[in-house]
Amino acid sequence: MIDLRRLRDDPAYRAGIERKRVAPGAIDAVLEADDARRALLTEVEALRRRQNEASKEIGKAAPEERPAKIETASALKAELASKEPELTAAAERVRELALQVPNPADESVPDGGEDEGEVVRVTGGTPAAPAYDHGAYAEHMGFVETVHARETSGSRFASLLGPAVLVELALVGWVVERLVGEGFTPVVPPVLVRESTMEEAGFFPTDRNQVYEVDGGELFLVGTSEVPLSTLHRGEILDAESLPRRYAGLSTCFRREAGTYGKDTTGIFRVHQFDKVEMFSYADPDASADEHEHLLAIEESIVGGLGLPYRVVNIAAGDLGAAAAKKYDLEVWLPSEQRYRELTSCSNYRDYSARRLQTRVRDDAGSGTRLVHTLNGTACAVGRTLVFLWEHYQEADGAFTVPDVLRPRTGFDRVEVP
Repeated sequence: MIDLRRLRDDPAYRAGIERKRVAPGAIDAVLEADDARRALLTEVEALRRRQNEASKEIGKAAPEERPAKIETASALKAELASKEPELTAAAERVRELALQVPNPADESVPDGGEDEGEVVRVTGGTPAAPAYDHGAYAEHMGFVETVHARETSGSRFASLLGPAVLVELALVGWVVERLVGEGFTPVVPPVLVRESTMEEAGFFPTDRNQVYEVDGGELFLVGTSEVPLSTLHRGEILDAESLPRRYAGLSTCFRREAGTYGKDTTGIFRVHQFDKVEMFSYADPDASADEHEHLLAIEESIVGGLGLPYRVVNIAAGDLGAAAAKKYDLEVWLPSEQRYRELTSCSNYRDYSARRLQTRVRDDAGSGTRLVHTLNGTACAVGRTLVFLWEHYQEADGAFTVPDVLRPRTGFDRVEVP
C-alpha cells in the first residue's frame, strides 16, 4: 500500500506513481478521501474530549446541576455514536482507493510501456531455429501429453512424462541446492490462501482476474509462492542484524492467463498449472537496492549455468505491476521464434507490501522501527525452463542432451529419439 503522507507531501513520490500511467484523478480521489477522513477524525476526537470532560463534570457538580450535566454528556455521547460509524466508513473508503494506487516507479526505471524496457546486458548468442519447436519436440520425444490432459482439465493443461520428469526433478534439486548455499531457507508453503493474504501480498485487487477462487471465494490458489512467503513475518518486528532474511519457496502455481487468448497455445510455455522455485527476501530499507541486484545475479547464475543465452531488461514504468518499484526481466533466446522471451524476473516492492503486512525492522539504536522492504525473484520457472532446454539442447539427430549441471541428478546424459 502507498504512503499517503508522502503522496500528499512529496512531489517525486507522486510523479513515480504517475509514471506508471495512473490517471491523476485516481490519485486525487485518494487524497480527497483522506482529507475527508482526517477532517472527520478531528471532529470525532474533539467530541471524545468534550464527552470525557462532561462526564468528569458530573461527579464534580452539585446535586441540582447534575441533571443538566448528564443531559449534556448524553447528547455528546449520542453525537459521537453517530459520527464513529461515519469515520469507520471514511477510513474504509480511503483504504479501498489506496489499494488501487500502485507503488511509485523507481527513478532508475525507464519511461514507457511494454517493449520499451532498457536492455541492461546481453549474454550468449542467438542460435538458429532447431528442427522442431519446443511444442512439436516435446510431443515427438514423448515428454508431454496434451490430448488426454485437455480432456481431463481443459485447454492449457498438460502432463509431463518419462525422462522429462526426471530432468524437472533434477532442475529443481539443483536450483534449491544453489539457493541453500546462498543462505536461503527452503520452504514448501500452502498454495491455498485467504483473500486477505492475496491483498497483503499486493496481488488484490489489481490481479484478481488472474487467480482461481476455491470454496466459494474463501480460498484462492496462488500464482506464485511469493504470496505465502510474504506472510512468514506478518506483524513482526525484526532485528536489523537478522536481515536480509531469505526464503526459497517451492510450489505448484496456478494462473488463469486471462487476456492471453491465442497466445502460446502449443506446448507448455503458457499453462494454467506449473511448478516454480521462488526467492523472497526481507531486507533493510537502506540495503534493498543491493539485495535486488543480488537476486538478479543469482537468476543470471542459474540461467548461465544451464548454458542458455539471455538478456537482462530493466522494465519500463508503464509495464510494471502495481507492487513493483523496479523489476528486471531475464529473457532467454527462443530459437524457434528468433526472439527473446521472458523466463524469470525479480522485483523490489520496497515497503508496499510490508505496510499492509505490518512487518517492521527495529532501528540499530533500538529507538524505533521502520517498515522492511520485500523483494522477490523467480529462481526457476520449471516448465518454461524445460521449453528453452528442449530447443537449445536438441541435437541434429533429434536426441536431447542433458545439460552438464543436471547429469549427476538425472543419471543419464542423453535421451534418444523413441
